[in-house]
Amino acid sequence: MAKPTYTAETQLFVAIQSSGSVQELQQGNNFSQARVQSYVKTVASPVVLQPAIDSLGLTQSAEELAKNVEASTDLNTVLINIKVSDGSPVQAAAIAQAVSNSLVNAVETLEKPAAGGTSPVRLSVIKPAAAPTSPATPNTRLNLILGLVIGLTAGLAAAVLRTTLDNRIRGEADLRRVTDAPLLGGIAFDPDANKKPLLTQVPTQSSRAESFRQLRTNLQFANVSRHAKTVLVTSSLPGEGKSTTATNLAIALTQAGQSVCLIDADLRRPMVNQYLGLERNAGLTTALVGSADVEDLLEPWGEDNLFVLTSGEIPPNPSELLGSEAMKQLLERLESTFDTVVIDAPPLLPVTDAAVLAQYVGGVVVVVGSKKLRHQDLEKTITSLQMVGAKILGVVMNRLPVKGPDAYSYSYYGHSESPAENPAINGGRKRKSATDGSRRSWESLAFDEASTVVSDSRQPSRFPGLPVDGP
Repeated sequence: MAKPTYTAETQLFVAIQSSGSVQELQQGNNFSQARVQSYVKTVASPVVLQPAIDSLGLTQSAEELAKNVEASTDLNTVLINIKVSDGSPVQAAAIAQAVSNSLVNAVETLEKPAAGGTSPVRLSVIKPAAAPTSPATPNTRLNLILGLVIGLTAGLAAAVLRTTLDNRIRGEADLRRVTDAPLLGGIAFDPDANKKPLLTQVPTQSSRAESFRQLRTNLQFANVSRHAKTVLVTSSLPGEGKSTTATNLAIALTQAGQSVCLIDADLRRPMVNQYLGLERNAGLTTALVGSADVEDLLEPWGEDNLFVLTSGEIPPNPSELLGSEAMKQLLERLESTFDTVVIDAPPLLPVTDAAVLAQYVGGVVVVVGSKKLRHQDLEKTITSLQMVGAKILGVVMNRLPVKGPDAYSYSYYGHSESPAENPAINGGRKRKSATDGSRRSWESLAFDEASTVVSDSRQPSRFPGLPVDGP
């Protein structure tokens, strides 16, 4: 894209006008070599350039033209080289020829004896200027090679520097630098998740649905002793996807035949009621202050055994309510009724609500947003949970890329069903039979085999009919 510049060159010979002996010729040659350097300096002066400007009718001044004129001489020679650069090849040749002619006249005038007579020095043009056929600059080939080498070097340096300075958690490798907690699952980034956050709103064999089924399976093996009936789902910072993870985990558990109670314990920014389309005017805070019994506040959702306890009115003292004895008794009461209680808790770093609540639950699941959370933030989260003696069941990586080294995807058999074709989508109204002719992933089959053992040993749900004692 650089504007081409053409360079024309002319060459002059400096001679001493003498017809004497050999010794006189040798002295004249030494004299001419000593004068050549002075003539080279004279080329850029107005004495030489102004006549050239006048002869060609240029609009430039002598100072401006001097920037485009270069004069030089070879060592131990009497040759003067004049180079002129210009955007036009013809103009460059014309200026070079005019400058060389002007230098011949100037030297003759300057060297003429004061007493009169001819100048002892004579300059002759031995190489007339010719219009160049190709530009001197830019050298496109050289520039491309240099640009490629410099660009590649700079790109590699920038990549190394960015990798060194960027301490955001992008995948499992980054996660392992911070904690040894089990990776329960990974949720691939879905641009439609904001519009369709629930797994019942996507095809049953989509990667998003498979992700939550695998999370359900891995969570069961992480809690193989079944001591953690209450699972608290939290994150380090807002926006990592803890609410959608908690909601979809509860739905996935009910699809496996469990009775589940989903509690929205985020008393600062409750979201569960929006995802499930429920009212939150009466909920957890209503039960904690004793205004209503929890049995009257649980709302069924879908046709599976999923009951939701929304947040209720947002209180001025969330931490005190969640850390109260009433909250502890409420969880014990729900644990005695449901197979699993899933709690959506606030993020850990901005507020202390989740740390306070973690003391009353059987296990904690930490949601980590890929490319959003930094190492030091996750370290603070793990430390705060360990300080209150919470049991960390594992970590869920959310918003993972679908391509690249940190990609998270599934390979599965079967045909994809649209939400309109599958009655299990849009609210989970009806679950398809396992014998519907479609092959399921190995994760789903593995869980079905494992859940059979759990289902045989599990007591049937006693809801409705919660114990009357407690809050």
